[in-house]
Amino acid sequence: MSDWQWDETLFEGTAPHYARGRLPYAPGLVPLLAEALAADGHGRLLDVGCGPGTVTIPLAPLFREAVGLDPDTGLIAEATKGAVAAGVAARTRWVRMRAEELPAGLGLFDVAVFAQSFHWTDRERVARTVRGMLRPGGALVHLSDLKTESRTARGLPCPAVPYGDIEELVRRYLGPVRRAGRGLLPHGTPGGEAAVLAGAGFLGPERHVVPGGQELRRAVDDVVAWTFSLSYAAPHLFGPHREAFETDLRRLLVRASAGGLFSERAPSTEVIIWRSGPAPRPRPR
Repeated sequence: MSDWQWDETLFEGTAPHYARGRLPYAPGLVPLLAEALAADGHGRLLDVGCGPGTVTIPLAPLFREAVGLDPDTGLIAEATKGAVAAGVAARTRWVRMRAEELPAGLGLFDVAVFAQSFHWTDRERVARTVRGMLRPGGALVHLSDLKTESRTARGLPCPAVPYGDIEELVRRYLGPVRRAGRGLLPHGTPGGEAAVLAGAGFLGPERHVVPGGQELRRAVDDVVAWTFSLSYAAPHLFGPHREAFETDLRRLLVRASAGGLFSERAPSTEVIIWRSGPAPRPRPR
């Protein structure tokens, strides 16, 4: 990822598709975090790369204030609407900003969350900055789908979502190298979060898995929304061929399921919690 540079088109046009298309986090996530973080409605939460508020909104009742940060205007607009609909607008604040622009006068927080967003940042720089924004004993929470589990649709009532065929169709239109904004991401996004966070002075980690596994029933429109919510298949990347791509995508999905419905198992959620530790001592002059 060293040759790739972030640009503002990374998730351009994905906002209308995000909430419908993305798979949910496991339903036990909020209770687990409430217990693990001793969140009692009095602290402050920072959600870095909040998207349309997927995590910020359900966690908001656990904090006095929840601040969602994202550089995409459309996603921030969706988050704002979502907070109103969920009745948590008074507890939430939305900031259109890159993580690299922190701390930006936002103050101190008890918890910072990265929900499948840390890899899009200048990780070393952002980790150091966020640690400095946490109160002593604060926590950084890294959330992701559990990558090691099998999510086969065997035994479920509808056909599986043909993810491999969808990815091949995207490659036919956009080329064999993964797109990311105006650039390319030939080697994917980086791993090794543990080394980066430990290097920034965080302590831990504590690992939890919130089980998924329940059946999700997905319609053709849901799978189309999922496709257009991805950074490497954002609508703008297809240019004048966007409608042709969607037509081919829908044909592919109808061939895969004559009834237009798909079954898949909801992913489990992996929760990695790092503690900020005591406040660092000032260096002697």
